Amino acid sequence: MLRCDDRWIWDFWMARRGAEHHVFYLQAPRSLSDPDRRHRNATIGHAVSTNLRDWTVLPDALGPGPAGAWDDDATWTGSVLERDGHWWLFYTGISTVEDGLVQRVGVAQSDDLITWTKHPGNPIIELDPARYEALDLNAWPDQAWRDPWVVPLNGGFHALLTARAATGEYDARGVVAHARSTDLVTWAVDDPVTITPSGQFGQLEVPQLIELDGRWYLLFCSSDATHSRAWAKRTGDTPRTGTFYAVADSPLGPFALVDEMLLGPRDGSTCYAGRIVITDDGPMFMAWRLLAPDGSFAGELIDPIPVGITPDGALTLDGKERSRV
Repeated sequence: MLRCDDRWIWDFWMARRGAEHHVFYLQAPRSLSDPDRRHRNATIGHAVSTNLRDWTVLPDALGPGPAGAWDDDATWTGSVLERDGHWWLFYTGISTVEDGLVQRVGVAQSDDLITWTKHPGNPIIELDPARYEALDLNAWPDQAWRDPWVVPLNGGFHALLTARAATGEYDARGVVAHARSTDLVTWAVDDPVTITPSGQFGQLEVPQLIELDGRWYLLFCSSDATHSRAWAKRTGDTPRTGTFYAVADSPLGPFALVDEMLLGPRDGSTCYAGRIVITDDGPMFMAWRLLAPDGSFAGELIDPIPVGITPDGALTLDGKERSRV
């Protein structure tokens, strides 16, 4: 487990270099007392481990830019990609000028995973209002355009992002946006990836795309407050906070939502923004713990849980059974 006594830890992403697993995570001081204040005080921390259990905290990776910069308020969730021996860290930024309401995506570069330099062309991926919902406080509390998950595919690069469709019922516009690039700097925004059934969430946060045993899995998280009325009517279920997934035969879908699964441990806690991490011992599930056993905000990363796959493509935890709620 990764826990810091002086700061909360939440959304995270991983990079592997040899035997080392590097984790980058959002952090904010526990001295803020109110965990809701952490978002406007977020920086990006960094730690390293060889077993995903015992961690050494390293110098912070990134923080807000100077006053007046596009990311001068806070730096949020992203992903890390290695290309030709160099590392690229994609991240979300918000600005004080817009009171933190508009989200954009930038990138920083490093040769050693320790020292990062923000790209002079930032921000590099911005919302296309023809395809996605721009800031509309009557519809949603911010302009959702964040959590870039960048992967190499078919000779190019693809970014998946948390966003909202420009039309539809307000509580059901959550989509996973899609952008394409050939050089990791210049991006063309495309239509969202298809997830069926559509219109199930107000937002799908912290996406991850990963291939396991020839199938493609799209992980995302959503809280009980951001399930749509359409989801409740279709499933007849109680909204749940946690990590969900959809599965496809190709990397850009269409993806089929797996309703009955909620990925996470059965220890009475709630885990959010889950990732699947590839290790020498197979795929592992990790997430950050939202709630402590007493119901207080935890803000820590859980230990890895082995992931199994059933013949029909469902994911299992501990390689034995589905984790249900």
